[in-house]
Amino acid sequence: MYKSTDKICDLMAHEEDAIQIISRFGLEMGVGEQTIQQVCASHGVHTPTFLAVVNYKVYKQRPQPDEIDIPTLQRFLHNAHTYFLEFRLPLLRRSLIEAIIPADPTTRIPGLILRCYDEFVEEIRTHIEHENAGRFDEHEHDDRRITDKLAEIKSLIIKYYPSPEAKEQSQLTHFKSQITYHLISVMSDLWHTEQDFADHCAIEDDILRPTLTGKGDRKKKENRPSAESGELSERERDVLIQVVRGLSNKEIADVLCISMHTVVTHRKHITAKLNIHSIAGLTIYAIVNKLVDLPQ
Repeated sequence: MYKSTDKICDLMAHEEDAIQIISRFGLEMGVGEQTIQQVCASHGVHTPTFLAVVNYKVYKQRPQPDEIDIPTLQRFLHNAHTYFLEFRLPLLRRSLIEAIIPADPTTRIPGLILRCYDEFVEEIRTHIEHENAGRFDEHEHDDRRITDKLAEIKSLIIKYYPSPEAKEQSQLTHFKSQITYHLISVMSDLWHTEQDFADHCAIEDDILRPTLTGKGDRKKKENRPSAESGELSERERDVLIQVVRGLSNKEIADVLCISMHTVVTHRKHITAKLNIHSIAGLTIYAIVNKLVDLPQ
C-alpha cells in the first residue's frame, strides 16, 4: 500500500496507471524527490483521496467513505471525462480509420466497424453527461454494457476484417506489413481504452457512490451470465436477415407470420449466441456469412 510519505517519483516509475492518475488530479511532472504528501499539498489536492484512488487501482483496496473528499474526487472524475471525450476517443477513432481504410471497401465492413465505434462513443457521451450533471441515483449506468461495445469492436475486427489486396504483387508484402502494424496498434489502443474506462466506472461505483450515500459496503453487481456461442437456427437466421434489413419487431413478425414476443425471443437468442449486440455488428455477421447481399 502506498503512503503519504512515499516519494511520488517512485509511484510514477513503478505503476503503469500512475501517470494517468496524477494528470487527472491536476498534478504535473518534474516532482523531484518530493513525497506524495508534499506534491498533493502544493497543488491543493486532498492527499487521502489521492491515495485512496491509487491504492484502489493498484491493490483493489476500497477506502472508507470518511477518507474521501468528494469535491477532490469529482474533479478527478471530471478530468477523466474530458480526457475521454476530447482526446482519447477522437484519437482512437483516427487510428481506427487508418487501420480499416485500406481494407476492401466493397464489403462495406470497414464502414460498419466505424459505425459500431461511433455508437460506443455516443454511449460514453450520454454516460458522462448524466454524471457531470450529478445524476448518479436516477441513472444507474450499466458500465459493463458500454465496455462490451469496445469488446465487440475488437471481436469484429479479429473475425471479419476484410484483407486488402495490393495492386502490384511486388508491393504486397510491404503493404500487408503496414496494415498489420496499424491493426496491432489499434487493437492495443482498444484494449487499453476498454480497461481504462472499466477502471473509471469502478472508481465511481466503489468509491464515489458509497461516499455520497455514506455506505462503505455497497452491494456488488451480479455478474451477467456469459453468452453461449452456437449456430443460429433457421428461424433465427430468418429473423436476423430482417433485422439487418432495418425492419422493426412488428414488421418482422408480419413478414415471418410469427408473434412479436417470438421475434424478441429470437433476437435475444441471436445476440447471446453471436455475442454481438449492435445492428452494425449483426450486419457484418450477415454479410460475411452470406445471409444478405450488399444491395439488401
